[in-house]
Amino acid sequence: MGVSPAALRVGFVGAGYMGREHLRAFHALDGIEVAGIFSRTRTRAEQLAQEFSIPHVCSSVDELRTVAACDAVVVSVPELSAQAVSQACFRHDWTVLLEKPAGYTLEIAESILTAAKRAGARAYVALNRRHYSSTRMALELLPQESARTILVQDQQDMQAALAAGQPPEIVHNWMFANSIHVIDYFRVFGRGDVVDVSTPSKWDAAHPGTVVATIRFSSGDVGVYVGIWDGPGPWAVAVTTASLRVEMRPLEVLSVQKRGERQLVRMETDVADSNFKPGLYEQAIQLKRAAQGLQHTLPTIDDAFRSMELCSRIFTLGR
Repeated sequence: MGVSPAALRVGFVGAGYMGREHLRAFHALDGIEVAGIFSRTRTRAEQLAQEFSIPHVCSSVDELRTVAACDAVVVSVPELSAQAVSQACFRHDWTVLLEKPAGYTLEIAESILTAAKRAGARAYVALNRRHYSSTRMALELLPQESARTILVQDQQDMQAALAAGQPPEIVHNWMFANSIHVIDYFRVFGRGDVVDVSTPSKWDAAHPGTVVATIRFSSGDVGVYVGIWDGPGPWAVAVTTASLRVEMRPLEVLSVQKRGERQLVRMETDVADSNFKPGLYEQAIQLKRAAQGLQHTLPTIDDAFRSMELCSRIFTLGR
């Protein structure tokens, strides 16, 4: 990593698994100085500071701005802490990247969005699957003139989430905490506004099973969501047009099928998605561009909230 007087100074809130993965990506990027870290578990922050040569281990979000003089901050804290931490970040004039989800219910997400707007915050959400090389390549290959049918397959296991130590309050809202990762693909590939969501197979919290929803866009694109709850299944996305079908299963891998052909051809993806947690290196590049006032592809907190609203409509939880 090259550090110069003009390097962007980035701070980190959170020293868990995702915090370390973000750090790895930013530490490898030229023009970035990892300047400070804050975690409620100081020993973890100190360990990461030693591993990544971070000069400031801070005692608060405020210190990241005032002592470490960070220009941008990456927040990756547990969902139950995200609202308070994000609002602390919005008090400062810097660029904020919030790990998803930005709120584990629609109401909390809206509260975070309102706080960001009130503060005039430059706030973005780390929907890193938008930055997978598979996703970016699919968007480049898909023809613009043809309507799209978008199939998203989801699988969730609430018992497994509880066994892994997730708090019951989070698991109760697992569609926002985890299904949002794949539901956001509708808004990546679907063009225009969502004009209708119908749910022939509805969510039943008392008896989780299969959820099926159809999403219609103003452009004529159509999405189909199939969620398997507490049963086996993949995470997968397929987009079909008149001339081309793209498929991501697993999501990090892109395969393409042209009309008249029967085989899917696997495409070569970016080596950065092998060297780092997929999407994080490209996301770090985009955060740097956003903080420098350059054109970028980071989803705003407004944009991320619209995916949360779509999630709520699929699960018929309001709006």
